[in-house]
Amino acid sequence: MLLCVTASHKTASFDLLERLSRHPETVAPTLIEAGAQGAVVLATCNRFEAYVEADDADEFGAEAVVEAVAQATGIPSEDLESSHQVVNGRRVAEHLFAVASGLESVVSGEGEIAGQVRSALKGARKQGTTSPELERLFQRASQAQRKVKNVTALHRAGRSLVRLSLELADSRIADWSTERVLLVGTGNYAAVTLATLRERGAVDISVYSPSGRAELFAKKHGIRPVSAADYATVAQRSSLLITCTTATEPVLGAEQLQRPERAAVAGCPVNHVSSQLVIDLGMPRNVDPAVAQLEGVALLDLETIRLHAPLEELQATDAARTVVREAADSFHLAGSRQSVTPAVVALRTHIFGLLEDEIARARRRGDADGSVEQAMRHLAGVLLHTPTVRAHELAADGRADEFISALSTLYGLTPDADEAEEQATA
Repeated sequence: MLLCVTASHKTASFDLLERLSRHPETVAPTLIEAGAQGAVVLATCNRFEAYVEADDADEFGAEAVVEAVAQATGIPSEDLESSHQVVNGRRVAEHLFAVASGLESVVSGEGEIAGQVRSALKGARKQGTTSPELERLFQRASQAQRKVKNVTALHRAGRSLVRLSLELADSRIADWSTERVLLVGTGNYAAVTLATLRERGAVDISVYSPSGRAELFAKKHGIRPVSAADYATVAQRSSLLITCTTATEPVLGAEQLQRPERAAVAGCPVNHVSSQLVIDLGMPRNVDPAVAQLEGVALLDLETIRLHAPLEELQATDAARTVVREAADSFHLAGSRQSVTPAVVALRTHIFGLLEDEIARARRRGDADGSVEQAMRHLAGVLLHTPTVRAHELAADGRADEFISALSTLYGLTPDADEAEEQATA
């Protein structure tokens, strides 16, 4: 059984999502300890989701997931009660496929979520918390996302949060080429942000890394690195500051922007700028909200950005949802066939075992040219065709147990549980 407990920008406050995103790596192991067969946690700037595989919904359901999340994050379960939704059964695949395709994002069609879904699976693999069915689910989600991208206009119509934030900054910036930009962060989001800044014409760009990777990032992208000693000085003299790190505590605060003048650093003019725009793309927040109280400083954070998210492109979204539904149906059909495969294998093994005995008997009786063997093999194939097709039809309708029951009644065959597990992981 698959289950998803999700809190997103549609159901939870920004503050709660921020608290959930601080230590997502602790959640999946806690779910496993609580009794889940597998767990994958997806944590983004506007979403926190726990995908779980469990043997029995009655023994390990949504309440158990919420309790495990509360235990792992330190957030009281009552704070989560009215801020999450539960997706279960056949709806889980369609939900994740829609999420991976950007259909559930603040900005419909945004592209960053696909990489975050892949990273969630990689993280679960590293922690050893994934399971065969969750592997199949997340791999199919990536396939669905690529198909949505290739056959619909959703991603061409959609805009990323990075792009949207810079579009909102356009009203304050007359000439991007004159902006002194400080980028704080060196991860994937920073690379996307840098590319988007250059598209708009920004050329005077520096980078600071709280984790010490500024030199490497700057060399790779042809911008200036900023040392920890010069961070506050460069921050004060930048007209546009963009933070996008995975730090769990703020990396930019009033103390950096209010520090007294220092000697000029290379490539950075001594004079202060009269006004500054700070864009915080971090989740949890990278910027202390107190900076918004400083004279001449404007703060644009994710909570504000999502209020300005555009309406969905309806036609592109409808086409994308059709692709997602078809992909989910295909996922369930494959899973249904997989569930009945051990029974089909058991039937074929039984029939071919009888066949080999009869062929051996025919050879002893003088089947020199193999004509009897050939006829018997053909007959076995014909006899197996209809029950095999019927087994898959029943499985697709969710009635695989009827085929398994018939197999037991007619032939006394019971598919091996170990064989079923082997088929699931193949």
